[in-house]
Amino acid sequence: MSTKYAGLPAGYVPRIHRAEVLGARRLGPGMIRVRFGGEDLADYPTTGVGDEYVRVFFAEASEAEPRMPRIADRGWDFPEGVEPAPMRTYTVRAHRPGEIDIDFVVHAGGVAAAWALQASPGQVVAVNPPCPLYEAPPGIARQILAADEPGLPAALRIAELTAGRIATTVVAEIREPGNRLTAEVPAGVHIDYVWVEGTGNGRTPSQLLSVLRRLAPGEDTYVWLASETRVIREVRKHLRHERKLPGEAYKCVGYWIERAEEWRARWEALAPEFRAHIEELYESDRPVEDVIDEVNALYESVGL
Repeated sequence: MSTKYAGLPAGYVPRIHRAEVLGARRLGPGMIRVRFGGEDLADYPTTGVGDEYVRVFFAEASEAEPRMPRIADRGWDFPEGVEPAPMRTYTVRAHRPGEIDIDFVVHAGGVAAAWALQASPGQVVAVNPPCPLYEAPPGIARQILAADEPGLPAALRIAELTAGRIATTVVAEIREPGNRLTAEVPAGVHIDYVWVEGTGNGRTPSQLLSVLRRLAPGEDTYVWLASETRVIREVRKHLRHERKLPGEAYKCVGYWIERAEEWRARWEALAPEFRAHIEELYESDRPVEDVIDEVNALYESVGL
């Protein structure tokens, strides 16, 4: 088994699953929920962690089904001579035996958003097994789950799975009031919400850092953040170097990159030695947080 898929239920053999659309519905002006099922999802696993994520492989416009990759050491791969299918990363919003829900942000452009806008029963995608990121340490008194719209489905599912045990604040940066979505929790389970409207999300500079400064997380608090890559770098810098929190007290995940095509072009134009150095750092035995500090500094030094 690839170590990438460690931690899944005993007896499950990782594979790429064929997932059929069972239905799609609007959750508001900014989000579409697509429900997937079908025979090949009968044994689809869950890690039980709220932000478990998957790669979704889409069919080209001229094809009825996506070109299916196969499990490999790095997670997946395509057979020799097969052009990779378009792929995007998404959170499993809900898991039920034989079914999963995935929430898609509605926005102009983009392979996944365009697909979700026309998704209808019978269409097919491929998904790999899920991988989790959320790791709240034991003994914390509260958690802050902060996200812009792409990260909001994960934040809400984490809240649904944990808010009954941990005092929870959800900080959500959204484009407009109609995009307010809340967690579905039992009566008596309380979640505090902080709504940050009209900023971030590729429109104007994010205000997530200023909100987190105001909330002043301490060592008794776990901070989970999912947002644009440069935003999470600044928040992580604040948590690690200004608030002096230990690495296990936060998880900062880059869910998307603003002006991604421009970013990729600049990355590809860098000297091979620069890119190789980044890979060497990630493969080194140095403390993870020290590596991330150095990698982030290198990215910033070249404007990435």
